[in-house]
Amino acid sequence: MQPGVVVTGIGIISAIGNGIEETLTSLFNKKSGIGKIRWLESSISGIPVAEVRHSTDELAEIAGTKTEPGIFTRNTLLALIAAQQSVEMSKWTDLEAHQTGLVMATTVGGMDYNEKHYQSFLAGLEKGKEVSVLDSSDTTEKLAARFGIHHNITTISTACSSSANAIMLASRLIRNGKLTRVLAGGSDALTRFTLNGFRGLELLSSKGCSPFDAGRDGLTIGEGAAMLMLESDQTADMSKALSRITGYANVNEAYHQTSSSPDGAGAFMAMSECLMSAGLKPGDIGYINAHGTGTGINDLAEGVAIDRLFGKKAPPVSSTKSFTGHTLGAAGAIEAVLSVLAIQEQKIWPSLNIKETMPEISFMPSTEILSLPLNHVMSNSFGFGGNNTSLIFSKV
Repeated sequence: MQPGVVVTGIGIISAIGNGIEETLTSLFNKKSGIGKIRWLESSISGIPVAEVRHSTDELAEIAGTKTEPGIFTRNTLLALIAAQQSVEMSKWTDLEAHQTGLVMATTVGGMDYNEKHYQSFLAGLEKGKEVSVLDSSDTTEKLAARFGIHHNITTISTACSSSANAIMLASRLIRNGKLTRVLAGGSDALTRFTLNGFRGLELLSSKGCSPFDAGRDGLTIGEGAAMLMLESDQTADMSKALSRITGYANVNEAYHQTSSSPDGAGAFMAMSECLMSAGLKPGDIGYINAHGTGTGINDLAEGVAIDRLFGKKAPPVSSTKSFTGHTLGAAGAIEAVLSVLAIQEQKIWPSLNIKETMPEISFMPSTEILSLPLNHVMSNSFGFGGNNTSLIFSKV
């Protein structure tokens, strides 16, 4: 019999807090982390972002890297903090006692450190100096070294679906008997590269994102990290299980480099195949944590797809990006943790900043915290290039 996958540890750091307690406090108080730029050195002013509240030096103190040799980027520090929380919650101190893997996701890698030297390199001020390469795998390798993981170590970078795909791959490795435990998730730090890139695409909100609102004007870039400890239900201590991962699917519609298909074909396929993999029907889903970026085309495509799949009986839908901003490669993992917390708390998290629901959809996004029986939560992560992933978390 193929093993099932359970979540035994979660860790999170984002604009709404460091750790589960701070995160829940922000959610219950409907307190968004979106605000003015504080830590990122940027010439852009007036564009809201969702920064983690701590400076890079403060993150290094929290992560315990102050006395360690080597370069620790802001991206890596965020990942280390979230991973430590997840490992501690799962109560695993020796990750080599069983076959443990690491599947990490990011979109910018060490860009937050590299871009600090860009201008001086252009000016020739660092000519002849050794250049440290801090690519997307840098964070993964440092996490593996910190926790003594030597089996399957993988880095995924598929834009905004990156860490959802990391969780999916980790689940597949366990279900197919390759590993018994996997630390999976993602991190992305705020960088000038991403902020300027999305500004160039004219996708940034001038006021803070308002997913599924008729007057939405774009997304809000955020930063953060989340990590989940996944285990086989055949070897895990089930008393520690927070939820099951029962469904996952990834499809690539390849409609456009940066836009979803307006008819929501990719989103529809991802959600449909995810339900099939879990052996569930649309009516079994109690809550959808939507991708919900707040851009015109994304919310239209996802909303149309939800209407098509669920009809007039859609479950409560919300986008927690109105709290955390769009954390890019970390978004899937952050929203996975929020989905697990929804099941633990039996709560529907609200969408903030909705004044008038967009007219093209039939469902009304949840704007208040709801207390409802939750057995299955679907979490959507849809990336550039049409790389669309849906996950289903289920009550143990």
